[in-house]
Amino acid sequence: MEKNIHQHHFQITRNDREKLYRHKAILIWFTGLSGSGKSTLANELEKQLHHQQIATYTLDGDNIRSGINNDLSFSDSDRTENIRRIAEVSKLFVDAGIVTLASFVSPFQKDRQLVRQTVGAEFFFEIYLKTSLKECQRRDVKGLYEKALKGEIANMTGLNSPYEVPTNADIVIDTEKLSINDSASIIYNQIIKKIHD
Repeated sequence: MEKNIHQHHFQITRNDREKLYRHKAILIWFTGLSGSGKSTLANELEKQLHHQQIATYTLDGDNIRSGINNDLSFSDSDRTENIRRIAEVSKLFVDAGIVTLASFVSPFQKDRQLVRQTVGAEFFFEIYLKTSLKECQRRDVKGLYEKALKGEIANMTGLNSPYEVPTNADIVIDTEKLSINDSASIIYNQIIKKIHD
């Protein structure tokens, strides 16, 4: 099958699209336990970027799993496939010249490294939301921890499935100490340099 696939090279490139948008494209990857604030922070950051007329799009774990990845479970192999697909989708968005925000638990280091390699290290910006399991359980905005403790959910990251803390995140945000606005401002001030570099 692969020998019958031939990539077509189009004349309009990522550089052309970046010139149109007047900014560079990057992937901002939010990782952390469920309840750490990934989606909330991505939403706030996207609002700040949009206000500055930066072309953005947010890819969110639950939204993706209700559509393109609705055939996947939460087994280790399906989690890896989930992130592999998102890496490919993110690559397309970055090639389109879009500043892409992605909010995924992405518990395994090897999977996050795959995203970095797929998109390109120069376009990948990793943000680790450092939030204790105890605090995530206290927030439990989706009720997932409660269900997991009752045995209704298997493979819950942080409880009976591991989360591998990033060793080389570009930014670490302690969401137990910083507000959403302060956190978004810290990230904005860092990434705006990459976008307008």
